[in-house]
Amino acid sequence: MATTGQSGFRRIALLGKVHHEATRTTLLKLEESLMSMGYDVIIESRTAEQLKTTRAQILPLHRIGESADLAVVVGGDGNMLGAARILCEADIAVIGVNRGNLGFLTDLDPDHVIEQLKAVLEGEYQTERRFLLQAEVFHNGKSKSVGRAINEVVLHSDKVAHMIEFEVYVNDEFVYSQRSDGLIISTPTGSTAYSLSGGGPILTPGLDAITMVPMFPHTLSSRPIVVDGHSVIRLRAAADNDSLQLSCDGHVRMTVQPGDDVVIQQHAHRLCLVHPKDHSYYRVLRNKLGWGSRLF
Repeated sequence: MATTGQSGFRRIALLGKVHHEATRTTLLKLEESLMSMGYDVIIESRTAEQLKTTRAQILPLHRIGESADLAVVVGGDGNMLGAARILCEADIAVIGVNRGNLGFLTDLDPDHVIEQLKAVLEGEYQTERRFLLQAEVFHNGKSKSVGRAINEVVLHSDKVAHMIEFEVYVNDEFVYSQRSDGLIISTPTGSTAYSLSGGGPILTPGLDAITMVPMFPHTLSSRPIVVDGHSVIRLRAAADNDSLQLSCDGHVRMTVQPGDDVVIQQHAHRLCLVHPKDHSYYRVLRNKLGWGSRLF
């Protein structure tokens, strides 16, 4: 029987960035250590291909949530986002090992991953519930495509550096029409991603709020707006636009035709994100964004 301390995590799923040697090394180390400690280990099927050989159970990503208690994602924030968009529906706990660049979502240090993960499995951790956005495109009043995002939903042209025109409504109340390169609708999780690059505010993860950040607007008075997290945002593409794109976390792309409506609101499920017990969001911001340290 596995010794799982106070965490309740017994079945551990491993997922990782594909075709990446450093990630492969970390995954092999995790598999060996977890199995030696008596945990049930599951390897996501695409991840298993790069390990070549494994004694663990192999399952596709969409079945991980029904079979594991904790998913360990080895890679960067992009890998975490891709996995979490699927895993959130199963309400499985997720923790990340940083094998990427910035790593706002991946806490564990690959050089000390065994010690840090062992502490989590012994009950030394904290959890956060991060909300996602659901984006749905309507054509002539009928739903034609649906996507979800942990970071942001972006309405933009399918051409480079091309201005578009659209209207924005919040809870069916008209806010403004805009000519710009697009609009970023961001969660607090995404406020340190694309939204930040566009001049949007940083929202602490516990805030129940959504930001709307214009992309290169054709007016100096256009500024980011923060709205209640339970708002329903509707974007209507002007009739004289060319075909537009709606991107979810930069990956899931949906076509928006002139006159289509895009409805964005909180997704029904939340991501259960696990951190080490000493995790500090402000320390992460200082480290990742190069903020100043204490003066006294």
